[in-house]
Amino acid sequence: MNEEQAREVLLQALAEVAPEADPGTIDPDVPLGEQLDLDSIDLFNLIVVVAERTGVEVPDRDYPRLATLKGAIAYLAEPPDGGP
Repeated sequence: MNEEQAREVLLQALAEVAPEADPGTIDPDVPLGEQLDLDSIDLFNLIVVVAERTGVEVPDRDYPRLATLKGAIAYLAEPPDGGP
C-alpha cells in the first residue's frame, strides 16, 4: 500500500468512527485524539476499521504509531516485513 492509499483508508475510517470530523482540518502531526476529541475506545475502533479494510493487523505495542495521521500513514505504507 502506498501513502496515498493509506491516507484514503484512514480518512474513510475516520469518517466512520468520527463522522463530525472535517478531514481538511486535520493536522497530520497532531494526535488524532486531541484534534478530534476521540477517546481511547474511538481510537481503538479506528484501528479495528483500518485493520478490517487493509488486512493489516496492528499489535497493541504499535498503537502509539497510529496516534497521528502522519504516523498512521507511514505505518500502513511500510512493507509488511519492515524492509525497504
